[in-house]
Amino acid sequence: MTPTLKGALAATLLASTALIGTAPAADAAEMFNRIATFHVVDNLPADADTKKATVAEIISATADGKTLVYTDSPGQRLGLIDITDPKAPKAAGTVALGGEPTSTVVAGGNALVGVVTSETKSKPSGHLSVVDLATKSVKATCDLAGQPDSLAKSPDGQFLAIAIENERDEEINEGAIPQLPGGSLVTFRIGTDGSVDCATKTVIDVSGLAAIAPEDPEPEFVDFNDRNQIVLTLQENNHIVIADAATGKVVSHFPAGTVDLDGIDVKKDGVIDLSGAMKDVAREPDGAQWIDETRFVTANEGDWKGGSRGFTIFQADGTVDYDSGTSFEYETVRLGHYPEKRNKKGNEPEGVEVATFGGDRLIFVGSERASIVGVYKDEGASHAPTFLQALPGGIGPEGLLAIPSRNLFVTAAENDLRDKGLIGSVVTIYERSNAPAAYPTIVSADKDGKPIGWSAISGTVADAKVPGKLYAVIDSAQSIGRILTIDAKQTPALITDAITVTKDGKPAENLDLEGIALAADGGFWLASEGNPEREKNKTQSMLYRTDAKGAILEEIALPAALAANATRFGFEGVAVTGSGADTTVWLAVQREWKDDPKGFIKLLAYKPATKEWSAVLYPLDTSEKGWVGLSELTAVPGGLMAIERDNQIGRDAKIKKLTFVSLDGVKPAPLGSALPRLVKDEQIDLMAALRAPHGYVLDKVESFAIDVDGNGYVITDNDGVDDHSGETQFIRLARVAR
Repeated sequence: MTPTLKGALAATLLASTALIGTAPAADAAEMFNRIATFHVVDNLPADADTKKATVAEIISATADGKTLVYTDSPGQRLGLIDITDPKAPKAAGTVALGGEPTSTVVAGGNALVGVVTSETKSKPSGHLSVVDLATKSVKATCDLAGQPDSLAKSPDGQFLAIAIENERDEEINEGAIPQLPGGSLVTFRIGTDGSVDCATKTVIDVSGLAAIAPEDPEPEFVDFNDRNQIVLTLQENNHIVIADAATGKVVSHFPAGTVDLDGIDVKKDGVIDLSGAMKDVAREPDGAQWIDETRFVTANEGDWKGGSRGFTIFQADGTVDYDSGTSFEYETVRLGHYPEKRNKKGNEPEGVEVATFGGDRLIFVGSERASIVGVYKDEGASHAPTFLQALPGGIGPEGLLAIPSRNLFVTAAENDLRDKGLIGSVVTIYERSNAPAAYPTIVSADKDGKPIGWSAISGTVADAKVPGKLYAVIDSAQSIGRILTIDAKQTPALITDAITVTKDGKPAENLDLEGIALAADGGFWLASEGNPEREKNKTQSMLYRTDAKGAILEEIALPAALAANATRFGFEGVAVTGSGADTTVWLAVQREWKDDPKGFIKLLAYKPATKEWSAVLYPLDTSEKGWVGLSELTAVPGGLMAIERDNQIGRDAKIKKLTFVSLDGVKPAPLGSALPRLVKDEQIDLMAALRAPHGYVLDKVESFAIDVDGNGYVITDNDGVDDHSGETQFIRLARVAR
């Protein structure tokens, strides 16, 4: 019997008003949702090499908010995007700059761009380019005698500020400072038409101020308040300067200070363990934005010794009004976005933006490593801001831009991973409206006051009795195998518990869990993929049986003759059919092994009662690019359902679907004999659901389960936020007949 859909595919991802464990503002009805994603490679000049890396790093917009302007450093160009219709952004051309742009602002009809021309870091050089946006040409340049980083324009349009960083060489003395020449702060006057007179250049000396390497200031970021005062971060010096643009003088300066962090992950061991601590961590702020005339907020990335994993609101006199402590870090953990391999500095907040939407003053904090943007509502001085939501921002959101006049927010993600077969740099557009937040689709609950750490969900099974209750496994992105409990009835879906898979009372080693099924005794069957092709620490695909607490009761290895033909594309799903002596454990092999006919892969059948192995052959689709394989196996009446997918991402993705194979009259054959060939029936094309969030199509659709009420659930694998945006999509399907 073939399962049938009783309705169309559900309209993608159900909404949430706030993250679990975070109290939303009572009046925070309006939320941001992603409405479009623009691929930067689509805006290359006709003669450009499309294989070379291209990025969108810092982003600005014209006064009408209809044209985005971004810096593309490796391409030495400025890029323009037409967002007259923000839901359908269009390539609008580029401007060659003859150097690496670092930042840009728009004044009148001009883009003012900081351009680096340094031959070496010890001999920094650069200039300010004035780009006519109408003609897409550079009409003037002003020498900066150093390497520019951040640019800012005063609210009244009279002044331009440039942080001259003259960045350190991290290959020299382990990146320690001082490394002369030091940086400075430069200002210019801006004409009413957006032009810049080079003769108005003023250099504001910021050396001799910081306690750390005072002779080598490392300016990073600038922003203006309404008084034409400039806040300037000296990142590696862990210092902050306030200067007056009109007089060209430093008004005040103070150290950015340190924080103590308790309950954080401090080891790069593949385990999200929130039990560590760090003391006296320098904030080393990167981005800074004025909230009002007397307060500003910093994103505390830490680029040398620091990195407090959060953000800080300062008074203009240096008093700390608020520090986020571990709260922003914990939000990245709840969302499965925590970058476990970055334990020294955690999620590394880098960019920050402040803007007023309606009656709300909002603070946007971008985490480069977690690829997420936290949105907060400012509640005024001496009050903690209220966390509203988190936005998925591509891989490494560097540029943040608010366009309140159009209810838009934009991120520019600088990472281009196309050389690895992954996604390139993207610009993402979000719109604020009364619609509930569509992201996240799955989060973790707090346990003992801390969020449950998770990522890389790779296999799922439904509870046998409780509707909406799922169990999921995490793959080798984490070094300890874990079984998550998910309450799918909540929106977003809620991870309520996690147990560690153990052997002899200790966490089991060398697991790469890719599949989970229920065992008759209340425990689980687990499929571990293995990799016999690794040079070191070779492992084979393995089948495990555990008790309900995750303790391994039985390890079932492949027969030697079968193992000899195995490749690194091993077990990707496990399902159980039958009962008692007729119980059969089915295992999906992802791709062809050495002894498989081309275009077919094995579904292995293991009989626990007799310990016998047999198999059938499953026919794979073919693709023009990459490979096609299986990622999940689920038992349904009359047969099995599988996830069949290609390994492509974004617009290259073509095959992501659920299929059904009938087992009626099918008898698996002994290994080594002629294997029966199954006939598959496509059930659901998942591409529409993967496109629906208006991001890019995620590669790894790896989990599928049907609960006791017949509801279907699909989950993507975020690869542990390694070369990945960290985004996980929990997709609810229309009811599937059981």
